[in-house]
Amino acid sequence: MPSIKSDIEIARAAAKKPIFEVGAKLGIPADQLAPYGHDKAKVSAEFIAAQAGKKDGKLILVTAINPTPAGEGKTTTTVGLGDGLNRIGKTAMICIREASLGPCFGAKGGAAGGGYAQVVPMEDINLHFTGDFHAITSAHNLLAAMIDNHIYWGNEENIDIRRIVWRRVMDMNDRALRSMVSSLGGVANGFPRQGGFDITVASEVMAILCLATDLKDLERRLGDIIIGYRFDRTPVHARDLKADGAMAVLLKDAMQPNLVQTLENNPAFVHGGPFANIAHGCNSVTATKTALKLADYAVTEAGFGADLGAEKFFDIKCRKAGLRPDAAVIVATVRALKMNGGVKKEELGTEDVVALKKGCANLGRHVANVRRFGVPVVVAINHFVSDTDAEIAAVKEFVSRLGAEAILCQHWAKGSAGIEELAHKVVELAESGQAKFQPLYGDDISLFEKIEIVASKIYHAGEVTADKAVRDQLQTWEEQGYGKLPVCIAKTQYSFSTDPNLRGAPEGHIVPVREVRLSAGAGFVVAITGEITTMPGLPKSPSAERIFLNEQGYIEGLF
Repeated sequence: MPSIKSDIEIARAAAKKPIFEVGAKLGIPADQLAPYGHDKAKVSAEFIAAQAGKKDGKLILVTAINPTPAGEGKTTTTVGLGDGLNRIGKTAMICIREASLGPCFGAKGGAAGGGYAQVVPMEDINLHFTGDFHAITSAHNLLAAMIDNHIYWGNEENIDIRRIVWRRVMDMNDRALRSMVSSLGGVANGFPRQGGFDITVASEVMAILCLATDLKDLERRLGDIIIGYRFDRTPVHARDLKADGAMAVLLKDAMQPNLVQTLENNPAFVHGGPFANIAHGCNSVTATKTALKLADYAVTEAGFGADLGAEKFFDIKCRKAGLRPDAAVIVATVRALKMNGGVKKEELGTEDVVALKKGCANLGRHVANVRRFGVPVVVAINHFVSDTDAEIAAVKEFVSRLGAEAILCQHWAKGSAGIEELAHKVVELAESGQAKFQPLYGDDISLFEKIEIVASKIYHAGEVTADKAVRDQLQTWEEQGYGKLPVCIAKTQYSFSTDPNLRGAPEGHIVPVREVRLSAGAGFVVAITGEITTMPGLPKSPSAERIFLNEQGYIEGLF
């Protein structure tokens, strides 16, 4: 039996085309691409603006069941579906997020797909890429530096240093930085205060870049950032410190979408990367809207399970950007469904139809949830070699009882040839006119009611709890004119509940909101629940221990 190549080995052997040829497929002239080497480029703002009058293609969302250590393959399916649509004669473009270094060197791995359904250059995409994340980190921390500098030189804005809410960021998992005291060492170093770090993908600057429509909108949103409060409790904005202009300068190039290609030389935008559990989990509006102008089909993904990524895609990104999705694909694996049914990871290779059927409750919940938004659904069974015919048949039967279809997909092993059936089904759904998209809640209800609606209708929780201080803070923001904003709930990705160990489809659980943050520039209110943290830590045995350069100078261990 031939050995199975690793993702990085497959990516390294790719027959890539020059990026100008990939751009030409979409009608992008070479002089409108800023190349970063031979295989990646940024698309100019001028070219993007010139597409405004064109008709939009169809928007396809790829989401998934709750992630498990068994693996689901959402990005792999997104890439595979894009290749599959091109294979059946459609012009399709893939829109996915950039990878954070934190999970790359932690536990989750990269964000370029896998097997024979990848975007390349895989190593670059999973590491420094075109420098977007470094630009976002720099812009965020410039504002942090200007806050402390403003206070040092007399604090003209009367900022109450006890009420500064702007933390610093870095693109790495480092629990030691979550809470710390800065400016120690005497008068020359400023005024000591408590602060800390978040991971870059949790930064409001990241969210702003992904929701801004152009450079003017970007600068306006950056100016709207609330960095803290004065002694009279009025908010202090980034523009009050004259930071918005310089931040926009640092982000000028990062605003331009990154064009790369799949292993089958089909075009892909990889741009932006907010986390889906602690942010809104979607690639940039600029990339998605541009793809809709350039292709018949734009295939995008939303992070983690549909309870997080899809809900935020619909309620935040689509609401704010005026997007209307035409169909949704929910990715599931037999292995993950068995794990939701109680099977241990080391026993997943053994057939267990009983546990599988029990675990299908998780999939059923996600199908129902996506339908709540008026979007037609198809289920993609991402195939593993250990799957048995009986297990695959059980998933198909379960989904058919829901009035939907589950399709076996073998894109990981076969590329576009293994996902043609799904591609045809997606076209059928998208062209059927079934989509009647609407967000889950309206703008005019209270912020706490919005949290309760998501918790009850999507998580199936019985109650949302919050201290009086949290409720009072939400009411204050409403009085200040922020009540119409959507909510972005930070919750564990592993469960519908806030307990990461509670798999399946739990009901009646409690969702405790322990903190709320106003992202005035991004345009949403963050509700932090359970034990979720905005600065992850590394696992006991991080992936970084197994990443190295081999004797030929090639990177090993990325996935």
